[in-house]
Amino acid sequence: MRNKRAFMEISFAWLFAIIAGAVILFIAIFAATKIINLGQTTNSATSQNQIAVLLNPLETSFQSDQLTSITVSTPTIIYNQCDSENGAFGNQIISMSQKSFNKWSTPTNGQAFQNKYIFSDSSVQGQQFYLFSKPFSLPFKVSDVIYMTSSSEYYCFVNPPQNIQDELSNLNEKNIIVVNDSSSCTGSVTVCFYGENCDIDVNYDKGELTKSGNGNVISFYGDTLMYGAIFSDTQTYECQLKRLMMRESQLAFLYQDKSNTITQIGCNSGLGPDLIQLGSSSNSFNSSADLNNLVYLANKIQDENGGTLCPLW
Repeated sequence: MRNKRAFMEISFAWLFAIIAGAVILFIAIFAATKIINLGQTTNSATSQNQIAVLLNPLETSFQSDQLTSITVSTPTIIYNQCDSENGAFGNQIISMSQKSFNKWSTPTNGQAFQNKYIFSDSSVQGQQFYLFSKPFSLPFKVSDVIYMTSSSEYYCFVNPPQNIQDELSNLNEKNIIVVNDSSSCTGSVTVCFYGENCDIDVNYDKGELTKSGNGNVISFYGDTLMYGAIFSDTQTYECQLKRLMMRESQLAFLYQDKSNTITQIGCNSGLGPDLIQLGSSSNSFNSSADLNNLVYLANKIQDENGGTLCPLW
């Protein structure tokens, strides 16, 4: 009986030790996981802030067609969210997720900007990201827009017009190449300008492009929007374009107010009615299919503004 009781006491001691050890191990693993997740979130937030800082030199007061890059230490996904439904100018929202121990962190809280327009896919993955900017005018300066790509995704421009070749050569972005034959584009997104049935087919003269697997015709105006349509998914492109038109509308009404002001001091630009029409049309803009009418009106205003003794811009 004594041996049996001793055996039970020893067994209970071992059982207690096993349970206590399991609890301690669980707490240690739980704490480590929390620390890792906190570290991932902190790193993601730091990288997100770094991107926000890098966006500033690409803004209006600096020269256009600039290239900058951001490099992060771990695989990263940058989420480009576009909101054209809230506020006077909509919102550009950037959030991030980073990979650690083969696990992606929870995306950071989005950082919103009213005055930035980033054209890219809705999510861009890599460890190095390229950003460059161009101004957008219709007919006056509306804003600078920014294009973002990953160094791990290559774009192959096949026989672009000479001005595009020169611009891309000067930009010297490492994941963009210009070639004469699409057979040289293995492993790249092919962007063709003369009907070679590539990933992206651009009708440069008509201001239209189509993407394989989509089939929808996307309209653009000028090189600034052409790049936006190339580097963005269709939904992001259309949303950012609508945001630009929201800004266009507000600026048109401001220039109309300026026209009224200078008229009172004897300098009539004669652009007031057309600017009101431009502002109203931009405000009701729905998609890139509406661009042609706006472009026609904007070009008319630009010609009139250049011919007046009292130009507004």
